Amino acid sequence: MTRAHVFPFLPWLVIAFLVTLFAREACAAADSLPLSELAKPGRILMLRHAYAPGTGDPPNFRLDDCAAQRNLDASGRAQAVALGQRLRQAGIAQARIFSSQWCRCLETARLLDIGTVSPLPALNSFYERAQERKTKVAALRGFLAELPPDGAPVVLVTHQFTINVFTDAGTPSGGGSLFQLNGSGAPRLLGTIEAN
Repeated sequence: MTRAHVFPFLPWLVIAFLVTLFAREACAAADSLPLSELAKPGRILMLRHAYAPGTGDPPNFRLDDCAAQRNLDASGRAQAVALGQRLRQAGIAQARIFSSQWCRCLETARLLDIGTVSPLPALNSFYERAQERKTKVAALRGFLAELPPDGAPVVLVTHQFTINVFTDAGTPSGGGSLFQLNGSGAPRLLGTIEAN
């Protein structure tokens, strides 16, 4: 094959190379990390609530009534307890924990049993509430920017769509993404932690 024959394919080869390079970087950023990584200064875990069957919330959803929400089932509660045990085994016996005000998130956060849980409206779901997305994300970015980059571990229990804003990837129930705080509203993604 002569250069004249190869030249028309050159742009496609460059594109294929760049796609491969970016895919590798994305995979590296999403590598599964040991939970002990959270014990390092300035680390934050964005955790999706444990397993709650179904999607979204019932039409009669009310924030002040857990009976009107989609909640953890027995396997979800067991998943949250097991994750708390894994965190303690990894050396995280105490962390600052913030949670969405949704009952499934608050229950997940409490069952971890590694610190006092503080509700944080910026972590609330905006699934089926697209008009709230911009406000919620801005509030969460403001909250993250104020956390000390060398502080103790922080766990944020929230929803898949909230985590997706920071990772561009799905998160399984009880799974999460680990970040390094940097004094901005865009902490650096280090990788993921697996659901149990």
